Amino acid sequence: MVPNPSGALWSPPPIAPMLAVPGPLPVPDSGWAFETKWDGVRCILSTTGDGSVRLASRAGNDITVAYPELRALGSELRGHGVVLDGELVVLDASGRSDFGRLQSRMGVVDARRAGRLALDCPAHFMIFDVLYLDGHALLDSSYGERREVLSALGPAGAHWSAPSYVHGRGAQVWDVVVREGLEGVVAKRLSSPYTPGARSAHWRKTKRVETLDVVIGGWTQRRGAAAGVPGSVLVGVAGPAGLRYAGSVGSGMSEREQSQLAAYFAVIARSTSPFADPVEVTGAHWVEPRLVAEVSASEWTRAGRLRHPVWQRLRPDLTRLD
Repeated sequence: MVPNPSGALWSPPPIAPMLAVPGPLPVPDSGWAFETKWDGVRCILSTTGDGSVRLASRAGNDITVAYPELRALGSELRGHGVVLDGELVVLDASGRSDFGRLQSRMGVVDARRAGRLALDCPAHFMIFDVLYLDGHALLDSSYGERREVLSALGPAGAHWSAPSYVHGRGAQVWDVVVREGLEGVVAKRLSSPYTPGARSAHWRKTKRVETLDVVIGGWTQRRGAAAGVPGSVLVGVAGPAGLRYAGSVGSGMSEREQSQLAAYFAVIARSTSPFADPVEVTGAHWVEPRLVAEVSASEWTRAGRLRHPVWQRLRPDLTRLD
């Protein structure tokens, strides 16, 4: 292990990641750094300088065994006691993070299985902060200073990198994110210290969402409400074989909208599913596919489902109740 200034052997301390608050892009933006928001799993990586590494999840759980391809980063950092903050992702052929593929890597505790998955679905560690270096805490240093230290370390390999940030020009960064279909932007004050475990206004995340029209083909009962009041709706989009199931949407719906939908559902109820593909939802009730709703979502999953869907409104201009 790397000696600390007192001569004792240094062990990396446990660190809870600093978190961003959701919000719009900061204006003015001259004092801010802008990074791509990666759709992955937060990770704290630490090494004592002897070539070994330890990976910890946001909750502090040891996840080292699940990602054997990152062991080589310990060799690259040999001689340095380092704590790094970043995001574990799996990249698709276009270089975008694919959370659906990453899910196959999560929670693996068998080393052999983890090794096979590392070959079939390799992870990549996107490093965006350094918290300790050679026993010295950098938590009180500014974000800009910490990024200079990270740049000097220069971690770069097949399974890890330290993507650069853009100083100011938040609107231009946002345009690129939208154009490339990335998840969003994280803005960080260049002067901000690192506050472990805190959700700080010095870091701000802005997510890109897609808005689309979907057809309601079913619903599930709202828990604790009168019979017939929906807690979520089962929605679909047009596909080659008919209405293709796209997922369940409940977040964002007001009580007034739930009551309105309950009245509609009583009129257009049916006994069978209107979806062309199977829908494995317990307690599903079916309706004629006449109601159209506007929803937002962060992306489509590999299974063809909406990820993080949020109800926006019913589209009476597109709805057929006759």
